[in-house]
Amino acid sequence: MGMPRGRVLPEAFYDRPADRVARDLLGQWLVIPDAAGRPRRHVVIETEAYLGAHDLACHGSKGLTRRNATMFGPAGRWYVYLCYGMHWMLNIVTAAEGIPAAVLIRGVGDHVGPGRVTKALGIDRSFDGRPARRSGGLWCEGSGLRVPPRRVERTPRIGVGYAGSWAEKPLRFVVDPAWISTIDGRRRATS
Repeated sequence: MGMPRGRVLPEAFYDRPADRVARDLLGQWLVIPDAAGRPRRHVVIETEAYLGAHDLACHGSKGLTRRNATMFGPAGRWYVYLCYGMHWMLNIVTAAEGIPAAVLIRGVGDHVGPGRVTKALGIDRSFDGRPARRSGGLWCEGSGLRVPPRRVERTPRIGVGYAGSWAEKPLRFVVDPAWISTIDGRRRATS
């Protein structure tokens, strides 16, 4: 799903199954203002989908808790939690309200790894529950691009070995770095 360049992704974009949202976020921009208020755009290059209560790798599989309450909806809100007591994890809530589904943002631009993403962009728990809109201070915009299927690798998610058969499901989506380099070069040349 290619989204028009510069358009904030609407709530309806996220109100779909997490695996579809995870795939369609690839190549779009994660946007956060810098200290002067200027928007800084980072192309999304890696995501992971967490499908709901039936997905044993999903936080929602254990039911509603204080930590995961944001995951239960509505779609289009940020779900941010602390992992291993030291790394903030940035997720976008997906699917219908009441279904604990989300997409983990694992890589943007030059920042690969979910802990590196949040550290580099200054994202912490204060973003939890905020809408993915300009008013929330963090949002996604369309880049006008659709990553071709041949440029997307699907693999099992990382760090979910405890989830039984769900650990092997190909719910991690990664963009071919060569494709991104080509697009970034063209974008800089035309900007």
